[in-house]
Amino acid sequence: MQQLDRFDRDILDIVQRDSQLKAEAIAERIGLSVSAVQRRLKRLREDAIIKAEVAVVDRKATGTSMVFIVGLEIERDNYDALAKFRVWAEKQDHIQQVYYVTGAVDLIAIVTARDVEHYDDIAALIMAENPQIRRMHTNVVLRDIKLGLFVPLAADP
Repeated sequence: MQQLDRFDRDILDIVQRDSQLKAEAIAERIGLSVSAVQRRLKRLREDAIIKAEVAVVDRKATGTSMVFIVGLEIERDNYDALAKFRVWAEKQDHIQQVYYVTGAVDLIAIVTARDVEHYDDIAALIMAENPQIRRMHTNVVLRDIKLGLFVPLAADP
C-alpha cells in the first residue's frame, strides 16, 4: 500500500463529507486534473482505504430510533470465542459496531432497536447464539450528541 500524500488526504477529506461529489468538483477544489482524481479514487478504493460508500439514514424516520451501548464479557481470555462472536455479529444488522476493548468488559457493541422490547429480543438472541458471552451491561442512549465515522486527516503524515 502506498503512502498517502497531500492530494490523497484532501480527496479523502472531501469524499468523507460527500461521497457523491463528482471528480470534476474534487479536482477543482484540490488543484488536480479530473483524470488524476479519478485514478487516485480508483486506487484508494482498490487498496481498501475507502472501505465503503454508504447512505446515512435517519434512524428516527425508519422507526429504529433507540441506540444501546452494550458491554459484553466473554468467558476468560477466550480468543476462539471472540473470533466466533465477530463472525456472528457481522451478520446482525442491528449490531452496528463492535470494539474489542480493555477495561471491565471485553467488547463494546453499538446496537439499534425500535424500542426496549425489541432490544430485549436482540439481547436474548445475543446470549442464546453466543454461549461464550458471560454477561451484558447495557446503557441506553438518551440523545445523540454527535454521530459520525469521519477520520480526521493530518496535513502531514
